[in-house]
Amino acid sequence: MKAIFDERQWKHDPKHFMANGAVLPNPEQPKRIEILKSAAEAAGCVFDAPGDAGMGPIAALHTAEYIAFLKNIYTRWRRMEGAGAEVVPNIHPANRTDTYPKSAIGQAGYHQVDTSCPIMEHTFEAAYWSAQSAVAGADLMDGGERGAYVLSRPPGHHAYADLAGGFCFFNNSGIAAERLLRAGKRPVILDVDVHHGNGTQGIFYRRSDVLTISIHADPARFYPFFWGHAHERGEGDGIGYNLNLPLERGTGDDAYLKTLDTAFERTTAFGADILVVALGLDAHIDDPFKGLAVTTPGFARIGAAIAGLGLPVLFVQEGGYVSDALGDNLTHVLQGFSEA
Repeated sequence: MKAIFDERQWKHDPKHFMANGAVLPNPEQPKRIEILKSAAEAAGCVFDAPGDAGMGPIAALHTAEYIAFLKNIYTRWRRMEGAGAEVVPNIHPANRTDTYPKSAIGQAGYHQVDTSCPIMEHTFEAAYWSAQSAVAGADLMDGGERGAYVLSRPPGHHAYADLAGGFCFFNNSGIAAERLLRAGKRPVILDVDVHHGNGTQGIFYRRSDVLTISIHADPARFYPFFWGHAHERGEGDGIGYNLNLPLERGTGDDAYLKTLDTAFERTTAFGADILVVALGLDAHIDDPFKGLAVTTPGFARIGAAIAGLGLPVLFVQEGGYVSDALGDNLTHVLQGFSEA
């Protein structure tokens, strides 16, 4: 299987993270690259670097205002007397229609939905090449590949058109789907991360040309809390084109695979001719976030089930955090898919 990764993605090395009122080490560590790349190679992946398709594919989903913010905010932040080492918001608007401020502090609050997306010196560069990797993966699929893997890091599925959040800056899976759509494909985004793909949902929520499906831990008591509930079906032209399948905490292999069948039924009904899998591996029983309880063999079953759809599949890396099982989980997904 062909795979895409750019070395500049190593440069994002965030330190700040807050959970339950405590400041903790950020779990979205560069070490994830080392683990995931080796695991993908163990599954037979051969990596290439992406070309530079420019800002166009990113700007197809993200606002120019937001892109300019991400590109310049670190430099502006560091000019402030007493500023911290990373851009972390401390105030937020009540609504997206509230006045757009001029200050770096105010714009950070406007464009960063939480404290889990600190911006450091090389964040924009790493996020840019993470997105370019997704673009290159989409182009591989448009060229006739039946399966490909993109090691996008930082991840993307919590990023909205003008909001960073949950370790995410550019919505890589969405960018890939939009690229495929413009190439004449009919894509479905299937998000299997333990957390709901709220940014992806937000981007496509009023659209009928891309079907978005997310299987995740019930957000009633789990991040991202405000999005990902079963009643969220889309709005306007997008009604019926968003499917959320929240699962009880601790759900294991069999129930997860049964829920996948529901996702596949909707994918078939949509008439999809290609699948973009937002590949979170944090549904594993030993992942630090402890949302679901999928086993490592269960990930092989997930990969095989996805292959059973008979569609070309682009896997775009989302979550999955450092644990003893992280690499094995990726190897099992990709081998399960390839062998099926």
